[in-house]
Amino acid sequence: MPDHTRTHLLAAIELAASARAHGNHPFGALLTDASGGVLLTAENTVLTDHDVTAHAETNLVRAACRALAPHQLTETVLYTSTEPCAMCAGAIYWSGIRRVVYALAATELNAIAGADPDEPVLDLPCRLVFAAGGNTVEASGPHLFDEASAVHTGYWG
Repeated sequence: MPDHTRTHLLAAIELAASARAHGNHPFGALLTDASGGVLLTAENTVLTDHDVTAHAETNLVRAACRALAPHQLTETVLYTSTEPCAMCAGAIYWSGIRRVVYALAATELNAIAGADPDEPVLDLPCRLVFAAGGNTVEASGPHLFDEASAVHTGYWG
């Protein structure tokens, strides 16, 4: 794994820790330009915003679409602490972002979190969501299981 990929994934994991410290689910994401410079960051704000759609990736996509032109979005890379859910993958797809790198797989998160009727799971890998569209979105992951899973320790259940 290239050093910049590791650096950006660790930063996304730190954003997840920050989200948890702010009273939200532990997820974080960031957006870089083609040269690897960080453009935007976002945390999950589902609980503090009382908005079930306020996942880190969706918050990031909203901010990115306000800040960047469509042709700029196609040149960015979204790094996230955990594989995007189906909702977030759809938002990423529609935004024009064409590369996603994630640390923890959704299946790994589900194993850590366990079954909870108050936290339903939509088991649809981001690659399947991306593959259903006409534009290519490359997904890379999972990476950094130990680091990415640590932020979830003791949170779920």
